Amino acid sequence: MDGFLNLPVILQALVATCFTWLITALGALPALFFNKIDKNVLNCMLGFAAGVMVAASFFSLLSPAIALSEEMESLPWIAATSGFLTGGLFLKLTDVLLMKLKVSRHLNQSKRRTTLLILSITVHNIPEGLAIGVAFGAVAAGITGATIVGAIMLAIGIGIQNFPEGTAVAVPLMHEGVPKGKAFFFGQLSGAVEPVAGVLGVLLVGLIRPVLPYALAFAAGAMIYVVIDALIPGGSDGHGHVDGKLTLGAMIGFAVMMGLDVALG
Repeated sequence: MDGFLNLPVILQALVATCFTWLITALGALPALFFNKIDKNVLNCMLGFAAGVMVAASFFSLLSPAIALSEEMESLPWIAATSGFLTGGLFLKLTDVLLMKLKVSRHLNQSKRRTTLLILSITVHNIPEGLAIGVAFGAVAAGITGATIVGAIMLAIGIGIQNFPEGTAVAVPLMHEGVPKGKAFFFGQLSGAVEPVAGVLGVLLVGLIRPVLPYALAFAAGAMIYVVIDALIPGGSDGHGHVDGKLTLGAMIGFAVMMGLDVALG
């Protein structure tokens, strides 16, 4: 621990965000151990992914966005609402663009959902990485209330929360027919942006902190869009009914993510 505390602040943030990336990769590991997943199990896991993403959207993103806005003495609903709607709109426009381009006519419905899923989780990890970098940078800058213990606990909390998020990417990718090696690769890759964002947060702590509430809410909107557009329809029976196992998985996923967020503060 002493060695970590003696590191330059940029390296502290880099180590902390590499830890969160590693946990994301561990969460994606199940993709390497299954050649094929039973449909019932798959629907449970799709539901789990949806539940994790809904819970993360509120407890990890919207709630901190509101709290940060209140700390900065601005109207908290402005950042939360505008950021959330912009995030959903961004994914919608991306979806429309993908459908228009069709990537040389090789982009089918399955690949479209896959692209949106990877993009939404990656977008979600950017403000989390920024938050860790800002936390360490605030300590170095001597900002009132910022402590190294608080920064470390934030990194640990985000890291543990990233475990089910790695699963939330890898398993739906397998559902779309992505080979297990690629499913794992993209699952862990979604967390690779956190070290980059963490270092950026340290370097630009004074500039990034005011826009962080908007970035957090933006990521929440993107995630909810994917849950509604891709994950829930992926577990339907084709007649407008959602499989009960998906519903059960969603309840469990939400409870797990909520428990982690509340317990880790």
